[in-house]
Amino acid sequence: MAVTITMPKLGLTMTEGTVSSWSKKAGDPVSEGDVLFVVSTDKLTYEVKAECDGILASVLVAEGDDAPVAATVAIIAEPGEDPASLAESAPAPAPSKTADKDEPIETTSPAASSIQESDRGGKKVVVIGGGPGGYVCAIKLAQLGASVTVVEKERMGGTCLNWGCIPTKVLVHTAELYHETINGSDLGLIVKDASVDWAALMTRKTGVVDQLVGGVEGLMVANGIDVVYGEASFVSSRSLKIGNDTLEFDAAVVATGSETVIPPIPGVDLPGIVTSKEALSFDSVPKSMTVVGGGVIGMEFACVYATLGTKVTVVEMLDTVLPPIDREISAIARASMEALGVKFYTSSKVTGFTDKGGKIATSVETPDVPISVESEKVLMSVGRKASTASLNLENAGIRHDRGKITVDRFMATSVPGIYAIGDCCSPIQLAHVASAEGEIAAENVMGESKAMDYKTVPSCVYTMPELASVGLTEAEAVKRGHSIKIGRFPLSANGKSLIMKGYDGLIKFVVDDRYDEILGVHIVGPRATDLIVEGALALRLEATVDEVVTTIHAHPTVGEALAEAALAVNGKAIHMPPS
Repeated sequence: MAVTITMPKLGLTMTEGTVSSWSKKAGDPVSEGDVLFVVSTDKLTYEVKAECDGILASVLVAEGDDAPVAATVAIIAEPGEDPASLAESAPAPAPSKTADKDEPIETTSPAASSIQESDRGGKKVVVIGGGPGGYVCAIKLAQLGASVTVVEKERMGGTCLNWGCIPTKVLVHTAELYHETINGSDLGLIVKDASVDWAALMTRKTGVVDQLVGGVEGLMVANGIDVVYGEASFVSSRSLKIGNDTLEFDAAVVATGSETVIPPIPGVDLPGIVTSKEALSFDSVPKSMTVVGGGVIGMEFACVYATLGTKVTVVEMLDTVLPPIDREISAIARASMEALGVKFYTSSKVTGFTDKGGKIATSVETPDVPISVESEKVLMSVGRKASTASLNLENAGIRHDRGKITVDRFMATSVPGIYAIGDCCSPIQLAHVASAEGEIAAENVMGESKAMDYKTVPSCVYTMPELASVGLTEAEAVKRGHSIKIGRFPLSANGKSLIMKGYDGLIKFVVDDRYDEILGVHIVGPRATDLIVEGALALRLEATVDEVVTTIHAHPTVGEALAEAALAVNGKAIHMPPS
């Protein structure tokens, strides 16, 4: 049976759209998911895709012509149907409402220069930055009745979706599967000549990113949010300049994120020295790589590339890698990475880089003697800084410390009506923190008085094995004056972890000795980044270990080890001999 393709409704006020281009012509075969045509309105462009396989039997609206919302634009014939007969019986094409076919179509594509004023009522709020902080804030603002415009200089989704969290985890997932495959003999899994198709992996990474970015763009449309592409800078405390245009607002939220810090080390501009952004898109898997910095980003890339066969060396100035993580947990992770072949130099400093004809020599001062490490690539991963240089904060009177915007616990800046969220101001540079701050800021913009609470922020590290943490580490709890008890449960004693080869995993509870209140939960092992949610909820509810213990945990799961670790706080673990 034939399927009609209609003009979609892409916003609350949309009544018609223009077919700006066709990707298929009448008679062409189409597959589910193929782009059929592109719709343009005065606020956006949108790709309409086929929802089934078949033949494009009839095109009813030509390129450049308009059609009302819900009008039939095309007909797809199912396999076996006669496209010619369907075309003959199709309704007449919708009349064109375009006054001048040569008149340019205004869009909110990156090339667009004009800013469309929202035709909705409500408080006019501009959100600068479309990352996980900005787009969540924008949606919350729209839900609360604001007229919202998002200004994004590159792509919706920001660093996280495009060049950070999401594409990195695509590589991590494939690396994990590859590692399981080539080491699967004890699982009864034999795969001869297993290999990674790097080009296919890059294509998959791009596909996942594009799907999620498209989803965010769709959420903007669904919530009636205007999106303007360009770089914003403040003209005053109530107006922005984007390109040659000016945008006035009643309130603003700065959500411009962060960028990689590049320290002034001699030779740091040599070819082959990259940031995490470039490390996601190498032409091929490098034979060797030096990672400068032992933080989360550096360790995730170290694991990925070491698993794929790269000889990886890590140089870290501190005496430990992953310094925010509980020392006991990070030590287990380091040992696992060393088993992958990663070489560590801690308490060491990079002093320079030299071109060695196809390789880069990294000069390192170690606690013993100076050394030189040669590698094909060098990943600079020493931290990130607020990305605010182009905003001209001074024009709005916004207080900042070397670019990092100063905010209070309500996410308010020094200027009434202007807020900031995410990496450009936050004490914790994590995507989920930016999202939470975005919701807080949105509510306060609209007249509430909500404060941000960082007590329950979980940290997740996608190394192999995974690490996750929430609340105080053992050292932090002692430093704050708590008398503490520790509960540990090794995942080697957990059935599901044993099945998953999580032999070295550990769950650790840090608990106040007086009240048995849970102060921190720390996990290394399979599914750690999923399990930490229970720890975050426990801190949110100020739970005691007894409340975790008396919650029935499903079997067989890794999660039941949380209950065992809680029992271990008072020496009552069931599946572990008494100490």
